[in-house]
Amino acid sequence: MKNRILLLIAFAFILKINAQETITFPNQDRRVVTTGVPFLLIASDARAAGMGDMGVATSVDAFSQQWNSSKYAFSETKSGIAVSYTPYLSKLVNDIFLGNVSYFNRIDERSAFAVSLRYFSLGDIEFVDNEFDEPRIQKPSELSLDASYALRLSDQFAMSVAMRYLRSDLRIQGVDGDVSAASTFGVDISGYYQSEEEAYNDFNGRWRAGFAIQNIGPKFKYDDGGLDNFQPTNLRLGAGFDFIFDDYNKIAVTAEVTKLLVPTPPVYGFVDADGDGDQANDGSEPRIIVAGEDPDVSFLSGIFQSFGDAPDGFSEELKEFTWALGAEYVYQDSFAFRAGYFNESEDKGARKFLALGAGFKANVVNIDLSYLFSASKVQSPLENTLRFSLTFNIGAGEYVEY
Repeated sequence: MKNRILLLIAFAFILKINAQETITFPNQDRRVVTTGVPFLLIASDARAAGMGDMGVATSVDAFSQQWNSSKYAFSETKSGIAVSYTPYLSKLVNDIFLGNVSYFNRIDERSAFAVSLRYFSLGDIEFVDNEFDEPRIQKPSELSLDASYALRLSDQFAMSVAMRYLRSDLRIQGVDGDVSAASTFGVDISGYYQSEEEAYNDFNGRWRAGFAIQNIGPKFKYDDGGLDNFQPTNLRLGAGFDFIFDDYNKIAVTAEVTKLLVPTPPVYGFVDADGDGDQANDGSEPRIIVAGEDPDVSFLSGIFQSFGDAPDGFSEELKEFTWALGAEYVYQDSFAFRAGYFNESEDKGARKFLALGAGFKANVVNIDLSYLFSASKVQSPLENTLRFSLTFNIGAGEYVEY
């Protein structure tokens, strides 16, 4: 990728800055909440991506670890292995990607466990000091290693706890003084409800609901002298309904809302000691918060503060919720067609997109594909990207849930 070195350096720099600091100005209307390791918020599997980046209340699949691991306790398959591949910035480069490998096993009628690995690669970046030097190749990357345990507390409800190890290696050897990777840990707590199948006038139906509080964990630094970074702690709430028309045709509709449980950047001002309307150039004048709350708090305090610290009050807090609507048509449990829409406020990131997807099942193998169409003025790094997932089911049909 020699002809795109500067682009990749710029991308890595922007990603690092976004992960570390949000710069705000007085009277600024757009206050985007940013965190460290933002790759955790990218939908890594094609099924969830095809329904608008949702999964907390959809039916169980092998990739439930990212969304709601308590769903594994309702799997009809004994165990499964799944892999996925998501190109990133595919319009510009071909070696930035997000990969996912997951394994789950239903231990018995009431419990299950799962492990997974997510790996985000920024590709190869080539550095040369001058035209005569040997080029140096750097490969910045981030990863998370997860393990979860799910337990059914009743016939219709299960909860799960997941532990996560995070490692972010974005620093460049020979450029940054301290080249050690940042690392920390996080915890997910989730729950999932699935009703019995009920008979209505023209069809049978089943309700689904789920919640998840994800990436609960301490703040971390990318270097000794850097800023503390929040993990992308977030709350997911979702509900859905399955329209079961007969043994061959089913339509599942789902809605989901998500909110980052991270402090909102406040509006900063300054002390105008001499009355000239300008802050001193020597940096001696301290910045003060003129609206909002101080974001320099612990991660636990940040979770509670995130519900009421927006400078513009409740109206701005509502803008920090994203929402998604998705639907999935399944024919004879062998073919699926999916569609979804994701929406985020213009002032909080402006992600808006339509997604389409399809799934095919052949014996013990599931193949899923999805495609994203941006509906925002801000171009998505996943726009016009084909995502691919592959699942191997082991012991399919061993448990009966439907």
